[in-house]
Amino acid sequence: MSETPNDGKVLSVTTDAGTFKRIPIRTRVVLPGDDLDAFITEYATGLTEPGDTLFVTEKIVAITQGRSYTLDEITPRPLARFLSKYVTRTPYGIGLGMPETMEMALRECGTPRILFAAGVSAVTKVFGRRGDFYRIAGDKARAIDGPTSGTIPPYNKAVVLGPEDPDGVSAHLKALLGTGAEVAVVDINDIGGNILGSTLDAQGEQQLVGILRDNPLGQGHQSTPLGIVRKA
Repeated sequence: MSETPNDGKVLSVTTDAGTFKRIPIRTRVVLPGDDLDAFITEYATGLTEPGDTLFVTEKIVAITQGRSYTLDEITPRPLARFLSKYVTRTPYGIGLGMPETMEMALRECGTPRILFAAGVSAVTKVFGRRGDFYRIAGDKARAIDGPTSGTIPPYNKAVVLGPEDPDGVSAHLKALLGTGAEVAVVDINDIGGNILGSTLDAQGEQQLVGILRDNPLGQGHQSTPLGIVRKA
């Protein structure tokens, strides 16, 4: 395994918990129909050690669970088209700022919850408060990925939902690796991140968010959907 950071990233970071390496693992592109166990076995077997944490992007977990949809498979309802107009887009991801991603949020979270989140957000934005929409809509809405110019094909024309049972997936992958390394399914981007599920305790998850805060796997065509955190 080459301990080389992705372009524009650094290998090591120092936090209150110490100095850690974040080692990216380069892979092929995960495709619908791929088996996650086989993929992890192919690319991560023999790389982890006791004390490590293997972090896995939520996107590849969701794809192998059949939770990726091409844009032409999604027919947004009028409400999705309306609500998507009021979502702030950022350079780091489209979020729910397109009708297709908003449509999937309505399906995943339920129309009442999304409408409530949108209503509260509209009010609190007037007072300069941000982030209430996703706080209310929840992790399922936050984890929805839409296509961007930097997205690796074929996902530049697809919407990927969040993974199902990320805690269960993490526990299963830890047993599959068999090295004692912890596993976390993460949703990390260039403006922050969340641990969707893991074999860590709450303190360990909070520590991992700090270690990965600068998104060492990158946001574009790096093709590194896995990484290892190791105490330096």
